[in-house]
Amino acid sequence: GVAPWYRGWLPALQPVRRGSKAVTRHWKAMHFQRQKLMAVTEYLAPRPAVPPHCLAPRKEEHEEDDGYARLLRRQVEEVLRDNRMIAVCHYNSMPDEDMMLMRQYLRKHNIEVKFVLNEVIRPVLSESKYKNLLPLFVARNILLVSQETKAKEMLRVLKRVPQISLLGACIDDTILSRRGVENFAKLPSLETTQGQTVGALALLPSQTSSLLQRGSAHLTALLDQHISRLQAGQQAESPDEPPPAQSSGAQ
Repeated sequence: GVAPWYRGWLPALQPVRRGSKAVTRHWKAMHFQRQKLMAVTEYLAPRPAVPPHCLAPRKEEHEEDDGYARLLRRQVEEVLRDNRMIAVCHYNSMPDEDMMLMRQYLRKHNIEVKFVLNEVIRPVLSESKYKNLLPLFVARNILLVSQETKAKEMLRVLKRVPQISLLGACIDDTILSRRGVENFAKLPSLETTQGQTVGALALLPSQTSSLLQRGSAHLTALLDQHISRLQAGQQAESPDEPPPAQSSGAQ
């Protein structure tokens, strides 16, 4: 028989199986529509690039300049070469009547208004001595040119036209800002300066000549005064003597 103590023994840990579901997901063929979608959206790696030495050299196409563009550039070059004062102004829209009136006022002082395109003048400036004016040609600009340095007259006319703003100028091969043009306009004219210079130069030789002659003239005056004093002293010291008697011929 079985011992009584063995019949009543139970293990300390008893595995208990819960009611878990069996794996029912098995491989299933993909739907035909999904297969088509996956085939269309499949990633295709790019083909390797062809080495440059395998490609034919590309011919550079040189754009031929239009004849009208060359003509405009030639006109700009003549304007820059033939004028002593070239002022760059920003141009805003204004009525045609005001523009004609401004041109008339400027023409009285031999100042001409030139409308230029940035596409035309920028290549010309980049190859000339005026290349430092390139930053001024950004928007719509006009040029006020003159064969004379009429800065004062130009500023007087532009003061009445708020639609045109002076940006800078080149006067006698010198690039000036707006403040520089205003300071230049305050200077006297060339004729006045030349007259003042000639007067100053003529005054110096005359003063030098008078200074050099002053010593000799003063010495001459002192010598004359000394001689006159000596002569007056001699006449005072010698008494009046009678004239000598004439001797008779018979004895």
